[in-house]
Amino acid sequence: MNEIEYKIYIDDVIRRVESARLQVSAHHIVKIVAISKYSTSDEIEKLYKIGQRAFGENKVQDLKAKSNELDELPLEWHFVGNLQKNKINNLLDIDPTLFHALDSIELAYELQKKLKAKDMTLDSLLQINSAKEESKHGVMPELACVIYKQIQQECPNINLKGVMSIGAHSDDRAIVKKSFETTYDIYKQLDGATICSMGMSGDFELAIECGSNMIRLGSVMFNK
Repeated sequence: MNEIEYKIYIDDVIRRVESARLQVSAHHIVKIVAISKYSTSDEIEKLYKIGQRAFGENKVQDLKAKSNELDELPLEWHFVGNLQKNKINNLLDIDPTLFHALDSIELAYELQKKLKAKDMTLDSLLQINSAKEESKHGVMPELACVIYKQIQQECPNINLKGVMSIGAHSDDRAIVKKSFETTYDIYKQLDGATICSMGMSGDFELAIECGSNMIRLGSVMFNK
């Protein structure tokens, strides 16, 4: 696919996002984070040239390598993966724009300790396991509001910006929709929350219709 074909292809993806956004409201803004975990620095640069600025990685070492390789470009890096406690300092050295997967109060305490020691803050999202699936990380929906407030009160170096969830792993649209609605309902109850990150390549239109204002698109952005 040459540069012009790729631009036309991405324009079509943007059109789909726009169409879903307008179903909610003309004032509803949706941010796209291009998930580049299966893509090279060259492919990221190609997407940057046609206007994409926010990119997400799910492994700390990949985030470090790609952010170093593309240091010249004004990119916004997001960390979307499960964070192991022994990798916290490595992530903080990179200082990403947003950490999407704060998935437990234990991780929050550990993160707070390391942030305080470095005199840093980190914008983060609380990950909610809205479909209650064993294969997924995140706090249970019924505990989400309490844990969110607890982190706000006890972890001053973590700037909670909102929530993140992954849609239910199901071919049944109604089940996926319910998982998004669960997350959005929690988001609406949270004091000061501005980001509701949900929706990936296979379900982003539905996620936007359910209120998402940040989507994480991998394969569909890189045409894989």
